[in-house]
Amino acid sequence: MKIELPEQSFRYVTDNSSECDHETAFIKTRQNEKYLETLREGEYHSIISIKDIAPLFGLDQIEIIGITGTNGKTTTASAIYSFLLDLGYKAALQGTRGFFMNDRVVEGKSLTTPSVLHTYKHIYQAVSEGCEFFIMEVSSHAIVQERIEGIKFALKILTNITQDHLDFHKTIEEYIAVKNSFFADESVKLINKDEPKAKFNIKNTFTYGIENPATYKLMAYSLNEASSGIIQHFGEIVPFASSLHGFFNLYNLMAAIGAVHILTKLPLTTIVDVVDNFAGVSGRMEQVSETPNVIVDFAHTPDGMYQVLNALKEKELIVVFGAGGDRDRLKRPLMGRVASNLAKKIFVTSDNPRSEDPQMIADEILGGIEDRTNVVVELNRRKAIELALASQSENEVVVILGKGDENYQIIYDQKLPFDDREVVRAILAAK
Repeated sequence: MKIELPEQSFRYVTDNSSECDHETAFIKTRQNEKYLETLREGEYHSIISIKDIAPLFGLDQIEIIGITGTNGKTTTASAIYSFLLDLGYKAALQGTRGFFMNDRVVEGKSLTTPSVLHTYKHIYQAVSEGCEFFIMEVSSHAIVQERIEGIKFALKILTNITQDHLDFHKTIEEYIAVKNSFFADESVKLINKDEPKAKFNIKNTFTYGIENPATYKLMAYSLNEASSGIIQHFGEIVPFASSLHGFFNLYNLMAAIGAVHILTKLPLTTIVDVVDNFAGVSGRMEQVSETPNVIVDFAHTPDGMYQVLNALKEKELIVVFGAGGDRDRLKRPLMGRVASNLAKKIFVTSDNPRSEDPQMIADEILGGIEDRTNVVVELNRRKAIELALASQSENEVVVILGKGDENYQIIYDQKLPFDDREVVRAILAAK
């Protein structure tokens, strides 16, 4: 990536050695320093460390909020962004859904946390647009690969730690250690007090929770017709209401409310007034059809599936799901077990199989399901959704998990158009 920076001795900066020339400075990061020896004298302007260049991108002129956790990063980040905008602040948001500034889409979906120079570019754009806050999702991959190098966070947030990405981290212990390493310094932190695997530097730490005492404690809540709750913050007791469904979303809302309170110092009563304006994130507990009742969600981990299905436990559930190929294989039978415990009927299908055999992925999911009486394996995802809808009676809810608002399916090296929501609408329209 080559970026033009005005009023410098060089004209451009890049983190790619092949893009260097006499007008371009090479930005050295932990990821690319091995390519230093490929730079030839005279073919680059200079070599600068990513930390030294940070002020040129305005990193010291904006409050940066980093959110990590297995589940809830996207919803929590989006809620913070929504609350800040509704409270009159200018803000930017970078994450799984793309890059947003001041309530407009700037870039479409990419990595949860892009390359460090790409993030610097986004911060530079946000500062140029007058943004006061920059909210970003921080993946475990990005922590290991130091894609957040040189970034000083005004606030770090932990949502939770459950199993995921063991294809990359190899063991759950390593994954937990990586997540917790983000909170080892003395920066301001907001930690889920109910997460038993969380370890953090207690200095400058705030907490939120439902089960345990916390800085922001949910004293009472209701999940009838969306959600509502009462927050206790020391001697202050404040009610809030939200259109979001599910117990797990109470944690996301608590994290967002606490974060905005820490960052803005506004009264809690002012902040909770805008909570109900946040309608949630596309593809997260999204009701695609009311009659028949069909819900699409991004959940793709055992805990994520449990949280979504448990939120709907009063209903009779038909679940359609698969598991991503070339990813953590250990979670597949666990996902099967969750589905078998909470769903009336199960349709096992393909997610993004990538280079793996879809049947093998399905077989590993089935390994966690003892009673397969009401289990159907249909590897064609469209056909599986069609079969689930055809089997649905009036009082049942079809829940389609794994892809959320993704509009593609990856099969081998092909990225094919596929959107669960559009597929549902097309099938229902053809009835």
